[in-house]
Amino acid sequence: MKNGWCKCDDKIKIALASTHYYEEPCISGKNGSGTIFFSNCNLGCIYCQNYEISQGDKGKEITIEELAQIFLSQQEKKVNNINLVTPTMYAKQILDALKIAKKNGLNIPVIYNTNGYESIQTLKELEGYIDIYLPDLKYYSNELSEKYSKVNNYFEVVTKAIEEMIKQVGKPIFNDDGIIQKGVIIRHLVLPNHIQNSKHILKWIKENIDEEIYVSIMAQYFPTNKAKEDTLLNRKLNKKEYKEIENFLYTLDLKNGYIQELGEHEEEYVPNWD
Repeated sequence: MKNGWCKCDDKIKIALASTHYYEEPCISGKNGSGTIFFSNCNLGCIYCQNYEISQGDKGKEITIEELAQIFLSQQEKKVNNINLVTPTMYAKQILDALKIAKKNGLNIPVIYNTNGYESIQTLKELEGYIDIYLPDLKYYSNELSEKYSKVNNYFEVVTKAIEEMIKQVGKPIFNDDGIIQKGVIIRHLVLPNHIQNSKHILKWIKENIDEEIYVSIMAQYFPTNKAKEDTLLNRKLNKKEYKEIENFLYTLDLKNGYIQELGEHEEEYVPNWD
């Protein structure tokens, strides 16, 4: 089979399966998130912090049966959920693996952790097997999506996908420990020198999405990969930009969500959330 633009064929390729503690509090909690990082990506973000995995084809091939066993092994570790990171290219194989795993006792929530650039058809096929959708909403303008992620119609595609996700799983539901069991959390990474883009995104969410949906604002950006060569992206977010977004977020009065603390060092990921 010929590989597509995302370098994938009909085989599953993963880079890592681990317990991850640095997601939002309602995902990681004390027990962590059972995370599977899939290799390659359907976007080409020049600032991707996992570019060796997403663009460098790093990883190993596994079978559908092996993936199902990984799900079950993660559950045995008492993690809060199964967290599928960048799963888009392998949606069909993941669905097959979930069917096998569920027949063999998988009963914890499954998270579809995606860049958001999804087809409605694929999402409909996943309905009933995904409990939590964790989509990015990166760009408001096609100019930015083409420049930084090599895709067009990004905003149109992703917003329609998010609406389908909400239609499937509804408003967030949490257990007694505050761990999400079902629902949607929309993520947005704030980019330096692109504060207006973030404001447009947040305003759209406020005006178009049910107020019960959670929003997660991420400040973890640091320049890596090809972003180091871009004059607008070759630095971390500064305190002035962070504060401007924080203030704007409060003026919108979004009901639910998280905002990530700003790191003091260029390559520091700060797993702290307000």
